[in-house]
Amino acid sequence: MEGRRNPFVAGEGIPFLVATAVAFVLALRFLDIAVAVGLVLLFGVLVLVFRDPRRTIPSAPLGVVSPVDGQVIEVGLADKGVLQGEAHRIRIRIDALGTYSARAPIEGKIQDLRSVESERVADYQTNALWLQTDEGDDVVLQFDGYRLGLAPRSFVRFGERVGQGQRCAYLRLARYAEVHLPIKSKVLVEPGQVVMAGTDLIGKVPHP
Repeated sequence: MEGRRNPFVAGEGIPFLVATAVAFVLALRFLDIAVAVGLVLLFGVLVLVFRDPRRTIPSAPLGVVSPVDGQVIEVGLADKGVLQGEAHRIRIRIDALGTYSARAPIEGKIQDLRSVESERVADYQTNALWLQTDEGDDVVLQFDGYRLGLAPRSFVRFGERVGQGQRCAYLRLARYAEVHLPIKSKVLVEPGQVVMAGTDLIGKVPHP
C-alpha cells in the first residue's frame, strides 16, 4: 500500500523548490551568473532534503517496518513503555538525506494518546503516533532530537486507518525515531543495522 501519493519530493518541500526555481530565473535575468549557479546548488540540496521516493512495501502480515531511513543504534527493553509498561524499544538514528516522510510501522488505527490517563504518556502526546492493530496490539512511534526546533508533522488523524508502510508524517529533519513494540513481539534488527523506511522489517507483533 503506497498511501498518500507524493511526487519524488514531499509536498511540504514543493513551495521551497518553486521559490528557488523562480529566484534562479530572476537571477539569470537581473543578477550575476554566480548567483544563479548558487541557486542551482541550493535547488539540488533541497531536492535531497525533501526527497520522498516510492517504496515497495513487503507482504508481511503483522510485520513491523522501519518508519525511517537510518541506522539502528539501540535495541533493548523499556521498563516504562508509552502504553504497555515493559516493551521492546528500537531506536534509530535518522539519515538526514533519507526519505522526508515517516511511514507507519504497522497496519492499524491511529489512536489518541491524550485518552490515556497515565503519567508515562504525558511526554509523548505531542511527538508520538499510537497505532493499534485489529488484534489489539499497540505500537508507538516517537521522534526526538529536532533540528532547527522543527517537530515532525503528522498528516493522519485520530481514528484514521493506515496501512503498513503508508506515509504518515513529515520528519522535518528530526534526528531520532523510536518504535515501541509489545513485549511478546519479535525484534528482527540489531544495533548497527541500516534500515530503509517502509521496506525493511524491524519486528513482528505476537499474534499469528
